[in-house]
Amino acid sequence: MLRHLSIRDFVIVTTLDLDFDEGFTVFSGETGAGKSILVDALALALGARVQAGVVRAGAARAEVSAEFDVPPPVARWLDEQALSLEGDEGNQGAAGDGVGATVLLRRVVDGSGRSRAFINGTVSTLAQLRELGEKLVDIHGQHEHQLLTRADAQRELFDAHAGLTGQAANVQRAWKTWRDAVQAIDAAQTRERELQLERERLAWQLAELDKLAPQPGEWEDVSAEHHRLAHAASLIDGVQHALAALSESDDAMISRVNGIASTLRPLADIDPALNDVLGALEPAAIQLQEAARSLGHYAQRLDLDPQRLAQVEQRLEALHSTARKFRLSPESLPAEHEARRAQLAALDAATDLESLRTAAMQARKTYQAEARQLSAARAQAAQALGVAVTQQMQALSMKGGRFEVALVPLASTEASAQDERGMTGGPHGLEQIEFRVAGHAGVPVRPLQKVASGGELARISLALAVIASAASATPTLIFDEVDTGIGGGVAEVVGRLLHQLGCARQVLCVTHLPQVAARGDHHFRVSKATDASSHTASTVTPLDAASRVEEIARMLGGLEITATTRQHAREMLRG
Repeated sequence: MLRHLSIRDFVIVTTLDLDFDEGFTVFSGETGAGKSILVDALALALGARVQAGVVRAGAARAEVSAEFDVPPPVARWLDEQALSLEGDEGNQGAAGDGVGATVLLRRVVDGSGRSRAFINGTVSTLAQLRELGEKLVDIHGQHEHQLLTRADAQRELFDAHAGLTGQAANVQRAWKTWRDAVQAIDAAQTRERELQLERERLAWQLAELDKLAPQPGEWEDVSAEHHRLAHAASLIDGVQHALAALSESDDAMISRVNGIASTLRPLADIDPALNDVLGALEPAAIQLQEAARSLGHYAQRLDLDPQRLAQVEQRLEALHSTARKFRLSPESLPAEHEARRAQLAALDAATDLESLRTAAMQARKTYQAEARQLSAARAQAAQALGVAVTQQMQALSMKGGRFEVALVPLASTEASAQDERGMTGGPHGLEQIEFRVAGHAGVPVRPLQKVASGGELARISLALAVIASAASATPTLIFDEVDTGIGGGVAEVVGRLLHQLGCARQVLCVTHLPQVAARGDHHFRVSKATDASSHTASTVTPLDAASRVEEIARMLGGLEITATTRQHAREMLRG
């Protein structure tokens, strides 16, 4: 659950530090006071996209930090991501299942809109922040009911509520694989002549390279050998001169060094100081002998070979000529040879209609298997969700109303997904999800967007949110003015529903309804004020019993608070 929220220079909030507890917490205040700004700030700490203008006017940056208890799934995730439960901010946590530990999420945004994310003081990616945030908080926005009129939103909402998002993603991937396979067949058929010409060109190029058979590193080896053979006479003359100077002439270096050493040895017996000189001469003589021996071996292999030189020159010319023909460097010929071989193999596969049809058929089977599994799971979830929402509708003053989740086969819709290539279904499965509703008894169900009023949409959206939240394992639930369009006795039911959720989960609710606010275990008032410098700032004040009466009375009676409205407020709080 959320333990602490710290906000600095965010929109119209200068400095704010709030501590939270278990149960149902409500935020109320005048319109425009900044109630939803708190939700926006928390969403930023959870990885939401940065919106323009989040940095308070005159400030260099905005900063939001949120501290949460760590349930076991979050502790395991932190361990997998190597994000310790002990952060740089002094956040002391325990290892293992995370019991008693906390995790700190922090987001910093500068004036240009660039942001940095931190988890337990460690720099993190926004993807990590969002993934962790989804495990900690579930936010239901104030405009969520408006999305219910969109077919894609109904499908996404239903799949999310039913826990089928992963299966739906698998179906979408299988559809794309099938679609790509069918398009490959189309391309092979429509571009048959073009592909054939391309294949002939590649086949000719590959034949040229096969004939040449260039080897990796060959250009460098052949060039070095050519250089050596072309200068063989100079090499032979130089080696013979060096051998003569070292060991074969009358005044050879080795003989002279050995003679000097022989002269000094008896002198070293007289004066040991000469031993250092002998110690340097003897290794020098050995190294000179090794050099002479190596030169001798090299001279035995060295020979003028005009025939080999001609062969090397011919190979060098062949490599150079082919490289010029292909507009390549000679050293890149082996890599290009393999690349052309791979291109031809790929082109052969792309023009093999039989193989392409086999691949498309297999992709179709995979898609259909995945889609049928998703359809079966949807059918089961649709019935359960329909019953649950229908029950909630009765409590929300829609007596006799019914809610259904219809699975409309795509082939029976106006936008049928079947075509002459045998492709049926769509990227989201074999059916379209359609929410249908009957507002009261005695009328048939019809598509939601065609029959529901704004108030009915708000109530149905709230029912869906409550049902989804009750089935979710997310420890903290946030409702941002989801009671818009609701009033009277329905508002009392909404308050009871949210309070009931707060018995098992931490629930935070931004509301304008006194019936909902009166049900809170904890109550904060959000207010806005302008100072002498015309700077507007939003503040949040925790309310005690007496100030709660005043706030509920304000919500009931507006600007003029009477004894009657105060008494009504007390009765609501006792209720």
